[in-house]
Amino acid sequence: METSGDYVLQHRRDAAERSRGISSDPIYDCIRGVLAERDLHGTVLDYGAGVGHLTSRLLGLSRFSRVSAADILPAPPELVARVEWIEQDLNAPISGHDAEFDVVIAAEVIEHLENPRAMLRDLFRLLRPGGTAIVSTPNNESWRSLLALLVRGHYVAFGDTSYPAHITALLHKDFVRIVQECRFNSPEFRYTDNGGIPLMPSVTWQSASFGLLRGRRFSDNVVVAATRPG
Repeated sequence: METSGDYVLQHRRDAAERSRGISSDPIYDCIRGVLAERDLHGTVLDYGAGVGHLTSRLLGLSRFSRVSAADILPAPPELVARVEWIEQDLNAPISGHDAEFDVVIAAEVIEHLENPRAMLRDLFRLLRPGGTAIVSTPNNESWRSLLALLVRGHYVAFGDTSYPAHITALLHKDFVRIVQECRFNSPEFRYTDNGGIPLMPSVTWQSASFGLLRGRRFSDNVVVAATRPG
């Protein structure tokens, strides 16, 4: 007989399999820019690794001494011997690994989880003092997303086609509050500078403006970086 817990776990696995944990190149490029600007090294955890696209990129950077990954999905065969893979539902804390990582990256993960505060508390615990959390998510304050909210009653990345993968929508103010509540230093916000025009998402603001329109209102995704006090 299937229990309530079994049903919830299977629901979460199904949602993960639909999204596969794959993000876009502008998101990966923005994260790589944060890593370079902050000159981050040491051990890194790809938190919510999906099928390992970002994990493979992290291995290719030659920046980290050890790359680990965590996801509800099993490790891709090509990564089994190359990374430590923690297979578990990330709605629950990762057991052990306290203060083990210099960097934890959660690319397009927080919107999939039920409790963003619990996730940030777990990232804080997983990081060494002075370590950095990098979190990306859909930018719900772009003109495209705000127009969708006005017209359709939901942010553009949280419609029926994105459900049940995307369940938690966050704003700039939410991140400021959550990061502070979870004892991180003040967050830094970066935007992918890649955003679709309302009703014509295949055309970006950047291509239409020759790169002049950038930042919060013209980006589909936001990247937040915060440091655990050392």
